[in-house]
Amino acid sequence: MTFLPSPPLDQNFSADELAIVRRAYARQMLALLGVEDGRIEAAFAAVPRERFLGDPPWTILSPFGGYRSLASADPVVTYQDILFALDPARGVNNGSPSLHAKLFQALAVKAGDRIVHVGAGTGYYSAILSELVGPTGQVTAIEFDATLADQAARALADRPNVTVICGDGAAWPQAPANGVYVNFGVIRPADRWIENLAPGGRLVFWLGGPGPQREGMGGRHSNGGAALAVERQPKGYAVHPVSTAHFVCAEGDLAVGDEAEAEALAKAFSDGGLDKVRSLIWKRPAVPDRCWFAGADWALSTDEIAD
Repeated sequence: MTFLPSPPLDQNFSADELAIVRRAYARQMLALLGVEDGRIEAAFAAVPRERFLGDPPWTILSPFGGYRSLASADPVVTYQDILFALDPARGVNNGSPSLHAKLFQALAVKAGDRIVHVGAGTGYYSAILSELVGPTGQVTAIEFDATLADQAARALADRPNVTVICGDGAAWPQAPANGVYVNFGVIRPADRWIENLAPGGRLVFWLGGPGPQREGMGGRHSNGGAALAVERQPKGYAVHPVSTAHFVCAEGDLAVGDEAEAEALAKAFSDGGLDKVRSLIWKRPAVPDRCWFAGADWALSTDEIAD
């Protein structure tokens, strides 16, 4: 058996070698959380992650706590399930690829879909979404921070099916969308995320309030929380809890919420039972005894959507 030698430490992997690495990385990221989807795997394999991380030296969030610089500037080191810092002072990172693969599975993107990516950062996961919607689809990438939005616009300039907008994620989508993909935590979904979902459309967002400052990290991060998938059906909104996670909290209009509602949500998470949630009740009366959580004008219910 013949083995191809790795390049010397002072020599980067070639473009052909990186293409093979990306294919292996894509399969590994999906396998970590049990995702079996050839389209998602192909999308991860097609997008060069290093293009969206800025110039080396790259900074990662260490599994042992805090940020540190990677010792190598070879793009091959970016193909791991680690978080790369985009803005360490604010705790903003290019998130876990394996977690995003699981969330993409829940979003169930189809070719030709119109997807709004809220909290796009520098655009890496927007690029993967652009692969999933294909040339007949459209991705609108919304980023609140002007510096990150500018980086995303430059990194995504070769993708005609992606539009980058610097703005507040609460204001989008502004027209019916097949999918809304949110990459920061909130204590309630924005009105437009729910009300501008097209029939059959899905929203994947991270629900959870801010917790104590995490050691070695700037910004505000959730105190626990979970990703939820919401599907607009003819008779209501079905909900499927996807994954628990810690995530950076919203900025802009969505950073401000009702304190009593935030406390009630924290108690609901503490009491457990999220796995029993089956539907979203939106701007209509809810029966508290049938709800895991009930806010002022919305609730997460354990009742299935009626046929």
